[in-house]
Amino acid sequence: MNITAVPFAALDARTAYDVWRLRQAVFVVEQACPYPDLDGRDVEPGTRHVLLRDSGDELLGYARVLDDASTWRIGRVVLTPEARGRGLADLVMGTALQVCPDRDVVLDAQVPLAGWYAGFGFVADGAEFLEDGIPHVPMRLTRG
Repeated sequence: MNITAVPFAALDARTAYDVWRLRQAVFVVEQACPYPDLDGRDVEPGTRHVLLRDSGDELLGYARVLDDASTWRIGRVVLTPEARGRGLADLVMGTALQVCPDRDVVLDAQVPLAGWYAGFGFVADGAEFLEDGIPHVPMRLTRG
């Protein structure tokens, strides 16, 4: 396994394609949520792309870390169907948190995953809401 966190400028064309294909396959197709995944934030200078690859360089997992000035925001946490159930999401989240120094970290968790995020220290930080028909809860990891 190889895991890295890189800015957009460090993504080669193949990796960028693999990232967007994975996000589309899971969030748009599998979860049946048509939404504009390419929202312009991938290319921001402060954004980091967490990439989990196997030994053959195949993308297995991903997360996006956004610099929201006063907080960090983690989102688009995803694994390929074949990679699920093996504890690999912990590697993705651990790496995402490593690139979030000195500020609180926020995310919008799908409700069934709130307990998993709590294992990293996140707590509910607002009322449950529906996004594309999926229940979510805002969560925050307080730092400092």
